[in-house]
Amino acid sequence: MIWQSARTGPEGRIVARAGDIGGITVNDIDWVQLLTSFEGRINRAKYWAGAVAIWVVAMIALFVSLAVDNIAIYVIVAIAIIWPGLALAVKRWHDRGKSGWWVLIALVPLVGQIWAFVEVGFLVGDQGPNEYGPDPLAA
Repeated sequence: MIWQSARTGPEGRIVARAGDIGGITVNDIDWVQLLTSFEGRINRAKYWAGAVAIWVVAMIALFVSLAVDNIAIYVIVAIAIIWPGLALAVKRWHDRGKSGWWVLIALVPLVGQIWAFVEVGFLVGDQGPNEYGPDPLAA
């Protein structure tokens, strides 16, 4: 079940608490470590939480850039979000038991991007500890 903290509400429908992402709450995430560190492992829920946060920042920057007719704002933000994007991806590769250098597979046109998207975004990480740290789901 995607919503691990889901519960049955009135009329037997499944409901989840606002802010839940795959059984974790947004308040459970150490955002600084998530978006700046290349150490350790993260599960898919934290990866997607970080990816959505980065996407929202990028879209806000784009809309502001278009509103003030100054694309430089978007370019600066786009450059600034490279680091957090790489940090997220490296930790997901670590969770899959692979070196962070696998982020470079995304540089291969089409095939590499699809491969990275599927492996980082959708495949389950290694169960139990691996050389990059403890299982993020075991904690």
